[in-house]
Amino acid sequence: MVSRRLFTQTAAGAAAGMILTACGPKRLYEAPKDQLKARIAEMERKYKEQLGKEIEVSDAGPIPGVHFAYALDLSRCIGCRRCVYACVDENNQSRDPQIQWIRVFEMEKEKGVDFSHADPYYNPAAVPEEGHFYIPVACQQCENPPCTKVCPTGATWAEKDGIVVVDYDWCIGCRYCMAACPYGARHFNWTQPSIPENEINPDTHYLGNRPRPKGVVEKCTFCIQRTRQGRYPACVEVCPVGARKFGNILDADSEIRYIIEHKRVLVLKEELNTVPRFFYFYAT
Repeated sequence: MVSRRLFTQTAAGAAAGMILTACGPKRLYEAPKDQLKARIAEMERKYKEQLGKEIEVSDAGPIPGVHFAYALDLSRCIGCRRCVYACVDENNQSRDPQIQWIRVFEMEKEKGVDFSHADPYYNPAAVPEEGHFYIPVACQQCENPPCTKVCPTGATWAEKDGIVVVDYDWCIGCRYCMAACPYGARHFNWTQPSIPENEINPDTHYLGNRPRPKGVVEKCTFCIQRTRQGRYPACVEVCPVGARKFGNILDADSEIRYIIEHKRVLVLKEELNTVPRFFYFYAT
């Protein structure tokens, strides 16, 4: 039987957690600059000690007047998975066990977009396979993200530039966010991530691709370490057919804005009102 005192303490703890949920960004952006720099310097020192390699951790914030969005041309995607492996390399995802932020689904053209019959493990001799098309899926960077609402520690939130991030130091591994995400876009480190030393990307971001510990959740961040420096995400650059588009949705002259306004655009699970900032379209 639960005592009244225990119930009161548990309820108070839960309420405190709900309050903290809105405080995630404040821990990073409202912290004294000298304390933040000291914290990052200590983090870099520990990474060098653990990994035997110099790791640079950026704390670059959102660019004013920028709200990122992504578009993927389903009529061009050939299912080659180059995006998957470029993402793994760029974002220091574990090789053993494997973690991949992007999953590519093969679907039959006759059935259309049907995830119940989609195959993420397709392995034909060559792609694209006759009679099939492909839909890559990663974090949809929702404007109304359900994942951030359930986090009891405020470890995940949406940034001003639209990127939904995770502070690994505050993640307690409860996986509530994974249960809340309708896109299966979050991944949990069941063991210590393993990356060969010569494959570690040393250019990292505090809220992005810095090395992660065991027991935390991770996800796509639109390559925050690149995009906040004015570069494209790795998956955009590596796509051999130009199926991936990325840019500032607030820029009326941007390619991403043109696509949204002039192409046949769709979002996944629109009925859930998560308002994704990841769009799919048909250019042809």
